[in-house]
Amino acid sequence: MKEPQVCINCVMDTTDSQITFDEQGVCDHCHTFDSHIKPNWNTGQKGWDKLQSIVQQIKKEGKGKDFDCIMGMSGGIDSSYLLYLAVEKLGLRPLVFHVDAGWNSQTAVNNIEVMIEKLNLDLFTEVIDWEEMKDLQRAFFRSGVPHVDTPQDHAFFATMYKFADKYKVNNILTGANYSTECIRNPKEWMYFQSDSRQIKDIFNQFGEGKLKNYPLTNIIWHKVYLPYIKNIKVVTPLNYMPYIKTEAVQLLKEKFGWQEYPQKHFESRFTKFYESYWLYEKFGYDVRKVQYTSLILTGQMTREEAMEKLKSKPYDPLNIHHDFEFVANKLDMEVSQLQACFDAPNKTYKDYKNQESIYNIGAKVMRGLGLVRGGKR
Repeated sequence: MKEPQVCINCVMDTTDSQITFDEQGVCDHCHTFDSHIKPNWNTGQKGWDKLQSIVQQIKKEGKGKDFDCIMGMSGGIDSSYLLYLAVEKLGLRPLVFHVDAGWNSQTAVNNIEVMIEKLNLDLFTEVIDWEEMKDLQRAFFRSGVPHVDTPQDHAFFATMYKFADKYKVNNILTGANYSTECIRNPKEWMYFQSDSRQIKDIFNQFGEGKLKNYPLTNIIWHKVYLPYIKNIKVVTPLNYMPYIKTEAVQLLKEKFGWQEYPQKHFESRFTKFYESYWLYEKFGYDVRKVQYTSLILTGQMTREEAMEKLKSKPYDPLNIHHDFEFVANKLDMEVSQLQACFDAPNKTYKDYKNQESIYNIGAKVMRGLGLVRGGKR
């Protein structure tokens, strides 16, 4: 096979089929960061002042209520640091919820427990119907698409808005941030997790039962109805202040006894298997390239360090068969059935019904109105 072309400035390469390079060999991911994100990203006093203004408005809107904001807690680095920031530094009163989709690692459970206990908070837990989750996850494996983590992601996403609407909280805090996530996964790697039309189509073709309790949302509800009719806003506090991953990890370890993960998103055993093995071996997609590029562009990792790390596989070759068996058994599949899914022809989101055209129109309109930043990806 032809060796992929790699950007001279980061580690993104032509395994992203839509990548483009300028004459010097710098990719469009880097150019998008330099032209759209960096000039508008303020983490100094200007950013902090803006955040304080937002916080005061949140407190005003939450006056007299049990909670003034809501945030999800996965036990990962971003949500954990955000919870510490919201409570101890910003003085907010968040409703903290956790979505249990059946795949929590013990490390994630411990991290959630120590954070909630030491910050003296209550935790609201939503348990997803396990039989339906298994059915939907099996359907995604059988479909042949790379984005088999959509059932989990969609459940988290839909539940977040459900809680905000149910408890009449106008502000949702999320750990999304430019510092560690300024580069998005290419759409062909991880398609929109909120596309309910695709979820329904894949389930109708490959599922076995019915989705009676699984939380489904749709783009009109969460992009139009909730923000513009119900006035529910999404706030990203980590974008208004310096957020250095290594420093955040160290603080959480020392202050809360928080435990670090080998890689971003590994708080879920399913996501760990999917991102480190399934995407890498079946499709040739290494999500570390996206994660490391974000760190390179924000000055937290050198390109040389990233290239060295990428020389090794993202999973443990000696123990991956145990993870493979664990996932198969937990989904009530024979190992041979999961292997058959792995060996089957690869498909993309375009092979199934989807709402991509609606997303594209919405993104174009929002960019035109100045409501989002970023390139056309």
